[in-house]
Amino acid sequence: MTQANDDTEIKHILTRTKVIALVGYSEKPARASHQVAAFLADKGYRVIPVNPGQAGKEALGETIVASLADIPASAGVDMVDIFRRSDAVEPVVEAALEHLPDLKTVWMQLGVENAAARAMARAQGVDVVMNRCPKIEYPRLIG
Repeated sequence: MTQANDDTEIKHILTRTKVIALVGYSEKPARASHQVAAFLADKGYRVIPVNPGQAGKEALGETIVASLADIPASAGVDMVDIFRRSDAVEPVVEAALEHLPDLKTVWMQLGVENAAARAMARAQGVDVVMNRCPKIEYPRLIG
């Protein structure tokens, strides 16, 4: 696939995805990461929250994990949704590629772009979406 930023590709990604690791999850309802995680869970995705400061707590029917390495390979994570600054994305993508054998998509949220991380993921055959939000794209493309 190409950069995965056209509507057809984004719809395909949202349709095939089943399990999402959401990096940067916040338990504060006013935060975008909380709202997006709740929206995705409401749409039927399994959302595994990732936040070292909240590890061990429960959210969305899941135990919050400290890092992507703490998610068992058997969880079947096929997308990582990243709520981190652009300059903090590369280590997240490295960990995702190393620890998530079913990974198909790296999704960087609105305002988040990292060309090196994109190249790293694409070199492993993983689709990349940058500077988009699934909470915006889902209703627009799927309904």
